[in-house]
Amino acid sequence: MSAPAGTPGAAAPHDGVTALDPLLDGLDAQPPAVRSAFALVHRLLHEGVADVVLAPGSRSAPLAYALAAASDLGHLTLHVRVDERAAGFLALGLSRGAGPVVRGGVALPRPVAVVTTSGTAVANLHPAVLEAHHTGVPLVLLTADRPHELRGAGANQTTHQAGIFGAAVRFAADVPAPDGRPGEVRDLLAVATRALAEAVGARSGHPGPVHLDLAYREPLVPVAATGPGTPVAAVPDPLGVRSAVVLPAAAPPVPSDAERGDGAVALGAPVAPVAVPVPGGRTVVVAGDGAGRVARDLAEARGWPLLAEPSSGAAGGPNLVVAHALVLGVDELVDGAEHVVVLGRPTLSRPVQRLLGRPDVEVSVVAPGAGPWPDAARNASTVLTAVPARWLDPRPGTPEPSELAPGPTPGRTTDPRWLARWRAASAAAAEVVAVATDGSLADGPSVARAVVDACGPDDLLVVGSSNPVRDLALVLGLDADAPRVLANRGLAGIDGTVSTALGAAVATARPHRRTRALLGDLTFLHDAGGLLRGPHEPHVDLQLVVVNDDGGSIFAGLEPGGLGATSAAAGRTFERVFATPHGANLAQLCAGYGVDHQLVQDVPSLRHALAAPSHGVQVLEVRVSRAERREAGLRVGERVRDAVREAVVVGR
Repeated sequence: MSAPAGTPGAAAPHDGVTALDPLLDGLDAQPPAVRSAFALVHRLLHEGVADVVLAPGSRSAPLAYALAAASDLGHLTLHVRVDERAAGFLALGLSRGAGPVVRGGVALPRPVAVVTTSGTAVANLHPAVLEAHHTGVPLVLLTADRPHELRGAGANQTTHQAGIFGAAVRFAADVPAPDGRPGEVRDLLAVATRALAEAVGARSGHPGPVHLDLAYREPLVPVAATGPGTPVAAVPDPLGVRSAVVLPAAAPPVPSDAERGDGAVALGAPVAPVAVPVPGGRTVVVAGDGAGRVARDLAEARGWPLLAEPSSGAAGGPNLVVAHALVLGVDELVDGAEHVVVLGRPTLSRPVQRLLGRPDVEVSVVAPGAGPWPDAARNASTVLTAVPARWLDPRPGTPEPSELAPGPTPGRTTDPRWLARWRAASAAAAEVVAVATDGSLADGPSVARAVVDACGPDDLLVVGSSNPVRDLALVLGLDADAPRVLANRGLAGIDGTVSTALGAAVATARPHRRTRALLGDLTFLHDAGGLLRGPHEPHVDLQLVVVNDDGGSIFAGLEPGGLGATSAAAGRTFERVFATPHGANLAQLCAGYGVDHQLVQDVPSLRHALAAPSHGVQVLEVRVSRAERREAGLRVGERVRDAVREAVVVGR
């Protein structure tokens, strides 16, 4: 990561190197912990870290003073949160919302640092760390710790922090407490450089969280107040300390023994960009979480149907199959599939996983970087690190369905009738879903449709797990292309969604761009603490649309919901241990946090509220019934399948 000026691929220092020097003026008079913390923050800035989330504590005081000084000088944006779990997810949202930065011609994700004190504060980061691990988000975890002589001795707020995140981090180091010895700043900065390179995946193409456990001995505070114009130190300038130059790689090298005769990489061998033949026959593109626009481009270039999840970044265009999870229930359509190309990480739909697990279907997985490739069905035959360029060459003269000839067209790799059938299935499904979500009833899918309709193409929509993301998947493609959608699909948990949305809203704040979140009541309540923001924190505009059905209706559509419908006793059990009604008053909760709240009575009122200007954080609560969730979903599913069969079987 760190590189001298003029080095190809080097990261430009934030605001210029000389602008950072006030952080280091007069440091030689400070305690070793303070000197070390200021040097570390200086290096973070030089490596391009522009946002840091701080949870207050005593042992982390040296870092807090250094961050406050950097913030006062305008070198970074400091976010303070009292809840470490919320702090971790805020950092995750800040990184994901900001989008990549291009270095050396390679797009790398933006690292965001999180600072905590010792003890349970560190453990509370674990949910966000796991999410970042599975979604490739570069969180830099800076956890303060007691020095080694206090560990295992019963010292207050001391536990085994080193290695606490296990395999969920790309890099971890137990950094000893500074004591003023020669060379300790050099050693610290070398570790920091290595950690930041691993965080952004500069060498591996596999970004993710990293952990520096930083031991500090007293004294933990500067000998004089710090701030602009007040000298605080004079350790040797860290920029004068030699550290490794880590240049980003566009792709890992190709091992000489990894290639098969056809140029593809055999499963089990190191993967690399290679030239492979374009799949022929009846192919489907599956775009999971994080797939990117390339999945849509591929489907349109080759004339393949597109099954795209909301957070794929590919959900749009003429080849998108509306309500694909329901459409896949028609065997007469799916049985013709011969090949599936998977991009991103599919997590939402059991029918998609069944398709990927079929022994008569060949599966190609596109999985950039050194991370594990998605293959939950254990059926992948080919793994690629990128979509080959030749696959993206448009086939000339692809006709509309009305112009399709009755047979295959010479020179095409796909029978055009294949795409025509999927388009017909999509149109039939869209007609059924459009009627079911016309707004005459206030239910989850109708609310999701109203939220999508209110979003412009440049807006950002953060969607919660459980029903909201599935409702969104049902209605995408009915009216317009989706906005940019973010979701915590790494582990598909409900925790931290409010904080993630707040971080994404801060990171994407632009004139005429709005950020909204669609989430359920349990997801909202689980992270209600994320609403707590001090008066000195950066301003954020965010609309949170909360679909309140007083419990966990996601289980109604799963096996527990079916069992719960068999008898009164089973229904009581389902209600208590799965549905978990809460009776919480969201208006009073929001009032306690000083957050604007509106109770919306119906879908037309919701559309009006979404169209109105909003300022700050606003909660729009829509109350819906949970009692009919299972039956309504079954009815829509059956109507979609009947309509699709009519369109692609009877009508062909």
